[in-house]
Amino acid sequence: MKHLNGHKELTNHSEVVDIKAGALVYIPLMNCTEIIAKPGEQVKVGTMIAKRSDHFIVPIFSSVSGTVRGVEHMVHAGGGTADHLVIENDGKFEYEKSFEPGNYEEMTRDELVTFMMNAGIVGCGGAGFPAYIKYKFAKGVDTKYMKDALTILINAVECEPYITADYRNTEDNLDLLLLGVKAFIKAASAKDAIIAIKETKKELIEKLQLRVKDEPNIKIRPVPDMYPMGWERTLVFEVFKERYDKLPGELGVVVNNATTAIAFAEALTKGTGIVMKTVTFSGDAIKNPVNVRVPVGVKVSEIMEQIGGYSKEDAIVIAGGPMMGKAIKSDEFAITASSNAITILEAKPIDTIPCLRCGKCNDACPAGILPVRINNAEKVGNVALIQKLRADQCIECGMCTYVCPSKIEVTENVRKAKKLLMAATKK
Repeated sequence: MKHLNGHKELTNHSEVVDIKAGALVYIPLMNCTEIIAKPGEQVKVGTMIAKRSDHFIVPIFSSVSGTVRGVEHMVHAGGGTADHLVIENDGKFEYEKSFEPGNYEEMTRDELVTFMMNAGIVGCGGAGFPAYIKYKFAKGVDTKYMKDALTILINAVECEPYITADYRNTEDNLDLLLLGVKAFIKAASAKDAIIAIKETKKELIEKLQLRVKDEPNIKIRPVPDMYPMGWERTLVFEVFKERYDKLPGELGVVVNNATTAIAFAEALTKGTGIVMKTVTFSGDAIKNPVNVRVPVGVKVSEIMEQIGGYSKEDAIVIAGGPMMGKAIKSDEFAITASSNAITILEAKPIDTIPCLRCGKCNDACPAGILPVRINNAEKVGNVALIQKLRADQCIECGMCTYVCPSKIEVTENVRKAKKLLMAATKK
């Protein structure tokens, strides 16, 4: 692990800017198999417009009121393309409950898990994994180290440079965070919860400790300001000093992002799914770095216009942070329910030289794999070696590229190796 210059002072303490949706919003329909709202139909904020129903159930809700115009295939924040449901915004922002709110104290564990599913709560730290799955199978986990009960681990670390959306969300919504944590505890039949946060966030730690002083089953755990401390495996080991094979549940741990807990609390109290997002817009090629609160489906290009635009003519737009995010060719893509950051960096020429065989990428890898060897195996298409080298364990944290003195895009090559392996596995 390594301490990185986070540049978080750019957005840590500035006011969150409210972004207005333009004439059209584009709601991503990734993995969606059922579109409910038809062209010409009127919708409101909170109206269910589509549902993912493959092997997961995730409803999708409108973030504006207006008229459904149809489906458009366009660039997605994940780096590829996907269908988006286009809604013409009427500017009224009329609201309806997506579902009835719930009192977690009066709900059973199973009712909470079902509520989480029907509310469309997904991981808000960037991954977008359906949260209810973690809780549906949490009860009765046969753990090796904690057989008595589960522990909820709330990830509020936010270790990537520039990103402060979780920090601001947590600071501005302490009551909702704690309500969400309590609901998570009940949904997992857990014994307690730990909120992990960087030790450098002293003011926020003090506020959290004050709020939980009468909550014996919720603890605050400061962790080192190192990258990638926010990676699930790294964080679990830091807190519990134990390693797992595939899932944290093997250790009796369920991990959720802090903003996900807040989203669950909002669903319980307001009866609405994820229709708004707090997103960090920062970097060295943006005029006014800031956190924004924006309806899902608003294009990045429109947000940039509202916050002042670019400071450099040649800029790279990254969906996510500079280490793990994905560079997108243009800013004509929409904010998703799992978006947490858009990083705008100046495009600078990189002089790459042949690999020095220094091994720095191997030493820096938090997953303990050998990026340089995977990189070489990808070049010759050696799938058997890629599998043997466990390329699938790569989390694409970017450390190998960051430390490479030859300026080789090691992470990108390992990512390609993973795709080769995945394609071979499907055959």
